[in-house]
Amino acid sequence: MKDSLNIVIVGATGYIGLELIKILSRHPRVKILYLCATKSIGKNICYFDKKIRKKNLPTISKVEKVDWSKIDVLFTALPNGEAHKIVKKIPEDTKLIDLSADFRLDDFKVYKKWYGIEHNSKNLMKKSIYAITEFSKDKIKNFKIISCPGCYPTSIQIPLIPIIKKKLINTKNIIIDSKSGYSGAGKNIKKKFKFKNLFNSVSAYGVGYHRHVAEIDQELSKVSKREVRVLFTPHLIPMFRGILSTIYLETNGKINAKNIYKFLKKYHQSNYFVRFAKFNSPISTGDVINTNHCKISVCETRKKNNIIIISAIDNLIKGGSGQAVQNMNIAYGMKENLGLS
Repeated sequence: MKDSLNIVIVGATGYIGLELIKILSRHPRVKILYLCATKSIGKNICYFDKKIRKKNLPTISKVEKVDWSKIDVLFTALPNGEAHKIVKKIPEDTKLIDLSADFRLDDFKVYKKWYGIEHNSKNLMKKSIYAITEFSKDKIKNFKIISCPGCYPTSIQIPLIPIIKKKLINTKNIIIDSKSGYSGAGKNIKKKFKFKNLFNSVSAYGVGYHRHVAEIDQELSKVSKREVRVLFTPHLIPMFRGILSTIYLETNGKINAKNIYKFLKKYHQSNYFVRFAKFNSPISTGDVINTNHCKISVCETRKKNNIIIISAIDNLIKGGSGQAVQNMNIAYGMKENLGLS
């Protein structure tokens, strides 16, 4: 095992890229050799975020300038459709940790359906793993391409996958209401959304057909061993960061909310970054902001066999950069919380 990993971050000036730099610049076993973007070539990264003050960080360069023979890990924090082009250029022994949707879906036809892009690296899709760290620890080191899940799907799957696998809920009746800070839409939010008073109101979008539904359905169907199709509605709320997902479920048989709570706590007891509120307790994004934690609350309802699970994460960390570093740590045999505590 190498003492230090040489890193390149492509898409360094976006919200996720900047968070990656903050985390990796304090990681004891990482050296950032390149920071790449398509614009602002030659600028210091602290121009984009004054909190990044480390003096020995490289200036921004084009990805074409990277000497791949020196690189162990490539992080891509790019728009969908870019990582599957770059991966062709990197050596076989360089890992790609991708934060876009390019390797989240198993089938390139499904990818094209949801993202409208022809996949350029179909032959590499089998060399990738969809990696929520908590469910991938024993497999992740075997893959060249580590695909980090979307922010909403991370908040949703950490509580749902264990109870679906155990057949504790009715998979035909899963309703998810998620709310995210506007950083989840990236820096071009005003171009993407034309809502009136965008920064002073709550806005539903992608109703019934949000792209993240594809990966949520795919992964939940795998553990259920039958088709799962969730109802999912995301919302933008007038704050910068954080996700709160409220999940409405129907339990099977005599299973109640307390059973679900005890089971989930036991299942996740060895997962460092999964935390639980007391049974029947409300939670907020404020509980997890600027951390790599996922906090979960399980609550009863007044209807028999109906429960509510609430899940909170920081979309830029556990839903992005933090989970990417957590995946890197596991892939290289390090403690999963190294550089993240």
